[in-house]
Amino acid sequence: MQCFKAYDIRGRVPDELNEDICERIGRAFARFLGPRKVVVGHDIRLSSPALCDALARGLTASGVDVHHVGRCGTEEIYFATSWFDMDGGIVVTASHNPKDYNGMKLVRDSSRPISGDTGLKEIDRLVEGNDFLEAPVPGSMHQLDHRAAYVARLLQYVDVGSLSPLKVVVNPGNGGAGEVIDRLERFLPFEFIKVHYEPDGNFPNGVPNPLLEKNRACTIDAVRESGADLGIAWDGDFDRCFFFDESGRFIEGYYIVGLLAQAFLQRSPGEKIVHDPRLTWNTVDMVTSLGGTPVMSKTGHAFIKERMRSENAIYGGEMSAHHYFRDFYYCDSGMVPWLLVAGLISARGKPLSALVDERMALFPASGEINRRIEDAPGLLASILARYEKQAVHVDHTDGLSVEFPNWRFNVRMSNTEPVVRLNVESRADPALMAGKTEELLRLMGGEAQ
Repeated sequence: MQCFKAYDIRGRVPDELNEDICERIGRAFARFLGPRKVVVGHDIRLSSPALCDALARGLTASGVDVHHVGRCGTEEIYFATSWFDMDGGIVVTASHNPKDYNGMKLVRDSSRPISGDTGLKEIDRLVEGNDFLEAPVPGSMHQLDHRAAYVARLLQYVDVGSLSPLKVVVNPGNGGAGEVIDRLERFLPFEFIKVHYEPDGNFPNGVPNPLLEKNRACTIDAVRESGADLGIAWDGDFDRCFFFDESGRFIEGYYIVGLLAQAFLQRSPGEKIVHDPRLTWNTVDMVTSLGGTPVMSKTGHAFIKERMRSENAIYGGEMSAHHYFRDFYYCDSGMVPWLLVAGLISARGKPLSALVDERMALFPASGEINRRIEDAPGLLASILARYEKQAVHVDHTDGLSVEFPNWRFNVRMSNTEPVVRLNVESRADPALMAGKTEELLRLMGGEAQ
């Protein structure tokens, strides 16, 4: 099955993913997990309602009671799975992929992810075999109204009475996050400037991925034209949010990880913070200076969540704008981070730029640069041979991380495509960072992505 990937299910509709396959996925999920009740929902894509219904048919045919939340974001399925004590949850979404794609993210009880190492390969095998029996008693279908409880949980992350009346640009790309923002708007003292807000599975505003520079201009323009205090954009299933300061400047997710780590450690000293290996120095410096313990994990939501659980970490963050919270079932959320940042702006009486500028100057970073490389393992081996002798530390936690006294880099292969991803940072030397970035890109070659 081409749609089964390392962490989730994703493929082009209908040749790689269709209603027949989705029904079989429901049956395979039931066979693998043996659940009594499962929560399902879907994003705004045009194909999502029908695929979700097919998934539900497969579950109920296997004797599982299905609780359907309708249109939602990925984190709402995480929330509903744990809050309502479900045995599992599935959201139909392809997040930031093009509109002709769809997919699924799967969790078991307590919102624990099901990935390639924890059951997804077995579900794939069962779907491929397509050898299922009808349950003696089919499961039942229920509509589940989860959103009031979900929004109430989000609001617990901030002291609403202490929030300043900020002006906030909100851009859900093609409307995915809009319904949740509308619910939050009733309780928050913010003026929202809404951009690309109406839910539209035709994706009239392009692929919902704010990591692409071409997708940022509309948020930047709205911040500048409105004089907003903050800009926020989400990806398609809004489990990631992206920040723009009061000037419209895009803030790399790396610095938001450090900012949120600081906020948690100031409230709860001595805790552990999990981070990914791509960019590390700012996070490690911030965490250790506040008496916390930084813990490095392999990149990817399944790895981060597993490490957070084993370490009992209070917070985990990836530079790709995934943020994970112990009291949100160790899951990632695209709503909690911006509420926390708005709370910090209000509490400190400073704009977002003032909260991150010093850290950006101390640890300038390239941001992630992608190159299409056909022989990725060979490239990583040649880079290691080129830099290993001069390095003060080499790490293989995820790809190749190489450190020198004043700069470091990480190169890693994509799990799903022939792409190598590069990140470079330095200690308070943007020229060194930029120079070494160009040096590595010349060595890498390949086609820009």
